[in-house]
Amino acid sequence: MNTAASTSQVPLPKTAADVAGPPSGTAMTKEYVQTVGRMAYVWGYAMVNSHNRRAAFAYVTGQNGNVPGWNGGVLPMAPVGLNSMLNDYIKPEQTFVACPNQDVVYGAGYFALEKDPVVFQVPDFGDRFWVYAIYDARTDEIAEIGKPYGTKPGFYMLVGPDWKGETPKGITAVVRSSTELAFTAPRIFKDDTPEDTQAIQSVLGQVMFYPLSQFNGTMKTTDWSKVPHFPAPSGPGGETKWVVPETFYDQLPGVMKLVPPLPGEEALYAWINSVFDAADKDPATKQALVESFVAADKELVAPMFEWRHNGSAAGNGWYSPVNNAQWGTDYLNRTGTAKSNMYDNKPNETKYIYRDLDSQGRQLMGKNDYTVTFPKGQLPPVKGFWSMTLYNEHHLFHPNPLNRYSLGTKSKSLQFAADSTLTLYFGAKSPGKYKETNWVPAPVGTFSLYIRCYWAEQAILDGTWMPPQVVKVD
Repeated sequence: MNTAASTSQVPLPKTAADVAGPPSGTAMTKEYVQTVGRMAYVWGYAMVNSHNRRAAFAYVTGQNGNVPGWNGGVLPMAPVGLNSMLNDYIKPEQTFVACPNQDVVYGAGYFALEKDPVVFQVPDFGDRFWVYAIYDARTDEIAEIGKPYGTKPGFYMLVGPDWKGETPKGITAVVRSSTELAFTAPRIFKDDTPEDTQAIQSVLGQVMFYPLSQFNGTMKTTDWSKVPHFPAPSGPGGETKWVVPETFYDQLPGVMKLVPPLPGEEALYAWINSVFDAADKDPATKQALVESFVAADKELVAPMFEWRHNGSAAGNGWYSPVNNAQWGTDYLNRTGTAKSNMYDNKPNETKYIYRDLDSQGRQLMGKNDYTVTFPKGQLPPVKGFWSMTLYNEHHLFHPNPLNRYSLGTKSKSLQFAADSTLTLYFGAKSPGKYKETNWVPAPVGTFSLYIRCYWAEQAILDGTWMPPQVVKVD
């Protein structure tokens, strides 16, 4: 029997649109719903986090005249479409972003790029290290703007994914965001001397982002020391909780409409949407989904606040992310960073290395004394600068009489031993008068250590150089 004439090929899918998703009305067990829900929570955590922070910027500034300022007198905050800058190191009272540093002067600004492109200014920073980190809603960096890239002074423009306008005369280059939400965190290095604090003011005043409609080809200037201070509500200790599992159900679908799928994510969107559609029609399914978010927050996300559950082993008990701010489909590490230290730079801009435990695998506790010793010639090899910061149990600064939270390149009073080794001291008690220049005070309880290597040499990036151990002093 000849069957050739009746045989035909089923068309093979060639694009994502050719791949069918779960049909509407599919019966779903509670266990299935919660499996998808837990995955959706880890996947969507960073994006919901980003959108909630933007909403907070809009709300706070909307209550305070819609002008840039400092929230609580410590955090740069601006209406959506603008930025704000500090004029010195960030203060220890800041709790908006975990793991701040006192190596750079920070700025911050959120944008909604479906409304208007944004112009940003780059002043002449001279030999000073600087970088404008610009992120999309996924917390991926979307631009290479800074000293490591040889960026020239001038005007640049940030546009949304669908922008099709003409580039105005006077704009050096255009940066396109993959999402309508964008965020910037300029970081400008300064050392810890009053002289450098004064010297940096002129360039800080020209670090400005503003709508294209305000661009006139002239470099604008703001005296950031004179911006208003917004009252900040009191709250519990620790970083603001930016993702609340009980409200995640109401937030994720809206965020997914604003953040298009990456290539290959179309099936993931359809899978998640199928469960949300079922939950919209059935209260029991919705309840199961919300319960899965609560469980995921506790069981999957919360543990990543501890460094040993975050990133990859970096040698000698330290951990480090390897693809920060260029996450792609690495949803686990994207969420870990969003939980523990939101808005990393890319590795070539900043290598982050951190730990909770001493050389014996025991939690770092301020009631003990610890040392970290860099052998001669073994300081972190960087083109920019390095630092080691101490954080309390909330990944925030520990207020102390020395007003010292880190040591490194910025520290002009560091004391080296006769053999050119450098020993740093960490603990609640002073290591002695003559060692205090190399001491960062700790709380009596839990703390962690965090190394930053800005513009790291290849030896750091490939793991050839490893940080020294953290040794408990008996």
